[in-house]
Amino acid sequence: MTLQTLKVTVDDGMAVVVIDRPETLNALSRQVMDDLDAWFAWAASAPSVHGVLLTGAGPKSFVAGADIKQFKGMGPEEGKAFAERGQAVFSRIERFPKPVIAVVNGFALGGGSELALACHMRVASNTARFGQPEVNLGIIPGYGGTQRLPRIVGKGLATELVLTGDMITADRAYEIGLVNHVFAPEDLMDGARKLLRGILNKAPRAITLTLEAVFASDLPIERGLQHEAALFGQACATEDFDEGVDAFLGRRTADFKGR
Repeated sequence: MTLQTLKVTVDDGMAVVVIDRPETLNALSRQVMDDLDAWFAWAASAPSVHGVLLTGAGPKSFVAGADIKQFKGMGPEEGKAFAERGQAVFSRIERFPKPVIAVVNGFALGGGSELALACHMRVASNTARFGQPEVNLGIIPGYGGTQRLPRIVGKGLATELVLTGDMITADRAYEIGLVNHVFAPEDLMDGARKLLRGILNKAPRAITLTLEAVFASDLPIERGLQHEAALFGQACATEDFDEGVDAFLGRRTADFKGR
């Protein structure tokens, strides 16, 4: 696979995906979106990839937003298509069957914040900044920001952030539940790796089913509970379930095989 804007390394099941456009603060060009779409589509069924750390190149920025040059002369139909394309890519990441952690090493603004929101978890450097400044350009978030942000931090806080366009610090993002952990810059990647490794030591099939169940938490509660019960039943049919129970009762460490 040829990826023009991403650098990817995979080590012991852990993929580190770096958006590599530091000269533009890793802005989301059409090529970046195409590369993200292609890689996550491939990695969903790739046996070598068990989880993903997604970050941006350089110390200044995770993703500073969309490439604003693309907006010049954009009409309503083009704008709608532009937003729908970005939404489709980010929904692929959100529905990815393996854990995806955004490793936010600097600015996560506009589309960059929306990309982080589409990941399953977010960790940040204490120098990171988050924001949805689209209102300053006379537009609104188009890659899911108005939908995912309220689901994560609540409608009141999300409305304030989207209407003011203000940036918030990593510590504030942690306070409102936008970020799971905050690290010093030099500890960020190690902290992210430790978090993901702790997850990947669990039963792979259970991880996938858990992600699917959590995704369904936006459903009405009765439908969500029904979906959870069905997924629980699927988990009970796996070899890893038998191994996990036997290991617990035998007071030993489980040896999960992903079956």
